[in-house]
Amino acid sequence: MESRINKSLRVKKAHLLLTSLKRGFFTPFLLSIILAGCFRLAQVQKFTYPVARTDDVIEDYHGTRVADPYRWLEDPDAPEMQAWVEAQNRLTFAYLEAIPAREKIKGRLTELWNYPKYSVPRKEGNRYFFSKNDGLQNQSVLYMQKSLDAKPVMVIDPNKFSEDGTVALTNKAFSRDGTLLAYGLSSSGSDWQEIKIRDVYSVEDYEEVIKWCKFTEIAWKHDNSGFYYNRFPEPGTVPEEDRNNYNRVYWHQLGTPQSEDPLVYERPDAKELGFDPIITEDGKHLLLYVYHGTDPKNRIYYRKVESEGPFVRLLDEADARYDPIDNIGSVFYFHTDLYAPRGRVIAIDIKNPAMEDWREIIPQQDDVISSVTMVNNQFVVAYMHDAHHQLKLYDLDGTFVHRIELPTLGSIADLSGRREDTEMFFAFASFLYPTSIFRYDFIAGQLTQLYGSEINFDPSGYETKQVFYSSKDGTRVPMFITHRKGLTLDGNNPTLLYGYGGFNISITPRFSTPCLIWLENGGVYAVANLRGGDEYGEAWHQSGMLDKKQNVFDDFIAAAEWLIENEYTNPSKLAINGGSNGGLLVAACMLQRPELFGAVICRVPVTDMLRYHKFTVGRYWVPEYGNAETNPDHFKFLYAYSPLHNVKKGVVYPPILVTTADTDDRVAPLHAKKFTATLQAAATGENPILLRVETKAGHGRGKPTSKVIDEQSDIYAFLFKIFGMGSIDTE
Repeated sequence: MESRINKSLRVKKAHLLLTSLKRGFFTPFLLSIILAGCFRLAQVQKFTYPVARTDDVIEDYHGTRVADPYRWLEDPDAPEMQAWVEAQNRLTFAYLEAIPAREKIKGRLTELWNYPKYSVPRKEGNRYFFSKNDGLQNQSVLYMQKSLDAKPVMVIDPNKFSEDGTVALTNKAFSRDGTLLAYGLSSSGSDWQEIKIRDVYSVEDYEEVIKWCKFTEIAWKHDNSGFYYNRFPEPGTVPEEDRNNYNRVYWHQLGTPQSEDPLVYERPDAKELGFDPIITEDGKHLLLYVYHGTDPKNRIYYRKVESEGPFVRLLDEADARYDPIDNIGSVFYFHTDLYAPRGRVIAIDIKNPAMEDWREIIPQQDDVISSVTMVNNQFVVAYMHDAHHQLKLYDLDGTFVHRIELPTLGSIADLSGRREDTEMFFAFASFLYPTSIFRYDFIAGQLTQLYGSEINFDPSGYETKQVFYSSKDGTRVPMFITHRKGLTLDGNNPTLLYGYGGFNISITPRFSTPCLIWLENGGVYAVANLRGGDEYGEAWHQSGMLDKKQNVFDDFIAAAEWLIENEYTNPSKLAINGGSNGGLLVAACMLQRPELFGAVICRVPVTDMLRYHKFTVGRYWVPEYGNAETNPDHFKFLYAYSPLHNVKKGVVYPPILVTTADTDDRVAPLHAKKFTATLQAAATGENPILLRVETKAGHGRGKPTSKVIDEQSDIYAFLFKIFGMGSIDTE
């Protein structure tokens, strides 16, 4: 520990710098950078990390030799690796559990979390189905009811599948009449599922279990005889590296074992393609939504449900996005971005499918089409206007009907309804507006709240604003900022900046219970809508992928600089947070501008950009990131920003908490482990570089409430400690 005398001297230096500012010696921005360094010096605590041995592993990438000294950390079953992880967790949890405010944070977070949460109801047959969590249940429970005011009847309680809540209900597909349910269960956060079948009235399961399912879609025939589904090969039938290739479509006859399921479709000539089966609302056509990894450009094949003949390749160029909406007879409606990067609605008559015979129903507009659903024989279109949603109705000929006014600036998280229905349901949320369920009556033209929120938080003392700032190349980027009303802009507010920027995923306003802890303690919460997402359409996405990925980092860095220049905060009080692709984001930005940030929360990150495609479903991301192994040009830009390969010795990096989970089979935990080992080896020991490895948890989906609360308590305790917030003892 640093002596009190040395610490006092460093604090006095910070005071002298402040005096210099008053005399005009420094600009506010320059001083904020200098003060950040002084603040960190005043917080010095030497850290000794578990030793990670290094190997002389070197790969040649198109003439460039690249060292990979921690490759041994890639093996999840190696005893040495497991011992290293245990040592890392001992260090991390000893640090976190010693933070005085941690238990208070956990207590308040538990209190905030303890309120009923509902999903959007879905009408199947003559029943409504919805999920509800009473508050602190590890998993939400599935219910059905005869009418919206009838007593709910439980259909599935996933909490009974495991004592610790680590078995989750991650897939649901009802038969057309709502009497049968095919449901998927995932253990310990895995993307792998086992599909079971339940009679919803008797609440009894059929004997068969469908295995080897991941990212599986289920399409019931309308006569309830069975369903189509897609899955991966049985282990041992293909090389291990192909476990996530050779996706196939099968037919399952109800009441028979999976071993008797006949193969319906495969493409062994294109092993990386995936196939989602869809049965049209009229029950007459079986569609295949054909995709290649996370590339938004897809294909559409179809055939008659009763046919056993070949599929017709209606759209096979993979030249754009084609999302099926519905069909009326032989006319199929699609939401597409072909020649319309912000989206449009087209009609294709499969009797005359040539492009010159397509009809444009709703043309591209200034705002991006987020989703399209057909309800009440109308198009329900969710538009994205500057990264928040608007809801509009159109007749089937494309005539605008009217706009449905939403409660505030926010997001539609889910929407349900069928073409013949006269009602629809959707979830709506914003930063200060807890997720609520709404019902829209098309006959009355009335929007009513079905389920509200009983959370123990008063949002009236807080506000959200949207600002726009210029990135490095002059691009205009939006950012949402939420904080207490009357915030003093003195450059000293603890600020948490979140971003994602990739895979054409839009980061619209959403309600986050953990963020309330931050807001209640005087924090500012900012969300930047970076390139790489879909906030402004496919062009916005493409300007942040492949060789343009640096634009995303530049956008995020510019957001941080804007917050500092506009005196919301300073570098010593600015934290950045991101997960998955967002974990890559914050890791890269920390390495490129370490002096700009006071703390980093790096969750389930992708950090080894040269080898990511070799693990779990990493090959799905090649259209987004590129492939350093096969393409020399890709290697150049991936190597230039890959976090694992850009850590420098002698640089004082800000305090960082890296989180992962031992059973994450989407972003392999090796990324977090190798990155942490590399950072710790280069560290000066002045700031904590901590790795938190969760057990029996995956990438995030299906994580039980108890584990979520524990993890979020650790994250905010870490930030409170670093920034000296609340009752934290900074001595």
